[in-house]
Amino acid sequence: MNTFRKLKTFLALWLTQSFSALGSAMTNFALVIWLYGRTGSALTTALLTVCSYAPYVLVSIFAGAVTDRWNKKKVLLVCDALAAVCTVCVWILLRTEQLEAWHLYALNALNGLMNTVQSPAADVAVTLVTPKEHYQKTSGLRSLSNSLVTILTPALATALVTLAGVESVILFDLLTFGAAFLSLLFFISIPEAGKPAEKKEGVFASAKAGLSWLHRNPGILWLILFLAAINLIASVYNAALPALVLSRPFGGEKVLGILNTSTGLATLAGSLLVTLLPTPKNRVKVICNTLFLSMSTENFLLSLGRSPWVWYLGSVLGWLVIPLMNANLDVVMRGSIPTEMQGRVYSVRNSLQFFTIPLGYLLGGALVDHVFEPLMAKTASPLLTGLFGTGKGSGAAMLFMIIGFAGVAVCLVFRNIRHIRALAQQTPAQACKEEA
Repeated sequence: MNTFRKLKTFLALWLTQSFSALGSAMTNFALVIWLYGRTGSALTTALLTVCSYAPYVLVSIFAGAVTDRWNKKKVLLVCDALAAVCTVCVWILLRTEQLEAWHLYALNALNGLMNTVQSPAADVAVTLVTPKEHYQKTSGLRSLSNSLVTILTPALATALVTLAGVESVILFDLLTFGAAFLSLLFFISIPEAGKPAEKKEGVFASAKAGLSWLHRNPGILWLILFLAAINLIASVYNAALPALVLSRPFGGEKVLGILNTSTGLATLAGSLLVTLLPTPKNRVKVICNTLFLSMSTENFLLSLGRSPWVWYLGSVLGWLVIPLMNANLDVVMRGSIPTEMQGRVYSVRNSLQFFTIPLGYLLGGALVDHVFEPLMAKTASPLLTGLFGTGKGSGAAMLFMIIGFAGVAVCLVFRNIRHIRALAQQTPAQACKEEA
């Protein structure tokens, strides 16, 4: 009961925002299926994410001045409201049968700009409402909600689309937004950091402050760069996945939905483990080992699988340990970065860690459409056809084999970088010594 009282504000924020995240994820899922059904192009659907992340990573580095200076609750409310306006625009365009791909690209770009400020503000808000001794527990709960969103999204979105069309999914999204917005507005209080940023600090000074902190703490910087490399591979994966699953004879929309549900169930199980496991002695080692396990399993099984059940097994092996990785990463970051600096450092981190996501989506979509699918359509090599099959989707399968080897190589290289190894030996106090 004492723990519940300490986490009451976090739990209220977490539950309502997770409910809203479910609605947003369902809309994104429905629109990807809608767009791929109209175009049949991996690159066209990948551009949805490119347009979301490109402005996000370009502007994030300057968002710290806003995040550390402005009231976190007001930032979240304004950004949520603007996102809802974008969702309403999509609904109107669908109802009037005027929705085109470029509309979605433009609205996703606007959402990306809002996330530039909202994301670090949300990260800092969680820190402010969470006692330090509960960082791992709350990180596990956040992974748990993300898992449930992943599990429920394909089933609920598909059911609503089948019964009442894509418009009904968007209306559900707006309903979840309304519940989260009103709860945050009237019932949730988010305190400010004890040591506010200088009020006259501009965006360039903010970016410089965040970069300077990372320069003085190279272990955190190299860890961020490690995750940037992982994000590049994961984004190629995400861009190529619909082309693989929707194109294969034993695939289709139902299989894609089950595959996403398998991913969600795996992360759900991993999230439960996080809340039950004791504190590890070496969090950095856990991060490296879990990423290696993920990279060395799922991509190869997706590439070589000739049955949806092989794909489902791959998704479980690939995602089971990700919540454990995220929880330990979250504790390392929150424990190492001073609260009053988190907005600026997280903003810089967002640019460095996530700039590879739009690049990965562009690369994945282009490689599927213009390199590997044409290559497999023309090849007469019995080795290639024996490994990856024939027909549409075989090129995507070949790409998954390549990113599987790339993921293993990235993990082996970064886990041996001196600064990352040294970070494992540091305590939070040592990591922050430059700020004393």
